[in-house]
Amino acid sequence: MNPSQSSFAPLAGVRVLDFSHVIAGPLATFYLSQLGATVLKMENANGGDVMRRTEKGRQGFVALNAGKESHAVDLRDPADQRRALDLAATCDVVVDNLRPGVLERFGLGFDAVRSVNPKVVYCTISGYGRGSADVAGRPAYDHIIQAATGMAFMAGTEDDPPIKTGFPVVDAATGMQAALAILAGLRERERRGCAVQLDVSMTGAALQLMYSFACEALTHGNSPARVGNQGYSGSPTADFFATQDGWIALGANTPRQLVRLLDVLELAGIAADPAYFAEPLNPDSPASFVRSLDPAGLKAVIAERLRMGNAGELELHLATHGVPAAKVRRLGDFATQAQRRGLVSTVTLHGEEASVISPGLGFGAQTVDNTS
Repeated sequence: MNPSQSSFAPLAGVRVLDFSHVIAGPLATFYLSQLGATVLKMENANGGDVMRRTEKGRQGFVALNAGKESHAVDLRDPADQRRALDLAATCDVVVDNLRPGVLERFGLGFDAVRSVNPKVVYCTISGYGRGSADVAGRPAYDHIIQAATGMAFMAGTEDDPPIKTGFPVVDAATGMQAALAILAGLRERERRGCAVQLDVSMTGAALQLMYSFACEALTHGNSPARVGNQGYSGSPTADFFATQDGWIALGANTPRQLVRLLDVLELAGIAADPAYFAEPLNPDSPASFVRSLDPAGLKAVIAERLRMGNAGELELHLATHGVPAAKVRRLGDFATQAQRRGLVSTVTLHGEEASVISPGLGFGAQTVDNTS
């Protein structure tokens, strides 16, 4: 069940004044709207959010702004400034995703809003964060932050040029991070009766996405090696492999999983081959990530056997034997499956006919009343 399609509305009664545009901020307030909040989207009177005019058409805008109320505002007009401040006084949350300093210049920064709304939760979203004095005012886009944080050198192998993730992953993560921060801010306001100023940055979100690797780099001062399609476990059979009709991803990370994979591929003898393992693989041993004396050789033998198979058939066969595996699909192919499995919802924009099929909040929820 999708929260937007149920009675699950934990933010009902919460009002949000939304000065955000493009992706990160609008995604954050989309989540709040889908959780029941009333979101007042304040758009530039001269054309509105740039997402209204992308080559993908209005659907990109609807996907990020469904359920919100749109209000045109010209911040250069003193009357509109007063109107915006009056609205801020009535809202629980203010979101600022404009260029750093813009709302302050128009009398709508945290201090100005707090003067009329002493318990406001005020969330700023920027590329580098307000605390990064040397770069706080710099403009940023998703691929710029991927480059700045080292993310572009996480994909591929050491000989490859930098590789951008193929979708705006930092924008999306920043939106999620902002939504989480706002929920925490609302709880802190409730707990202490105070105003809360939140500082969400794209660089901070990027580090969260790379969390384990970021901890390694911060602790030891080094950069993790680029490993291509190798899975995080580092096991030889945690990788992508070619088949007759495409690619399959395997995650045979533990001895038990690898033994089962070898059985399916009719390569069971390898589990006890001293050329690959110092000791025979024991499926009943405590779970650990498999290491091989000859990982490249082991991977080559398995790759040769998989090359003769069909990705879809292998996926099903391996799943029945408890081996993590998936045919490598394009997004459109998986989207069809997601619709069939009921993992989506239709979202619409107030006052317009445009609608979009959306993955919604990414989780299901239902309330269960306790009765005596």
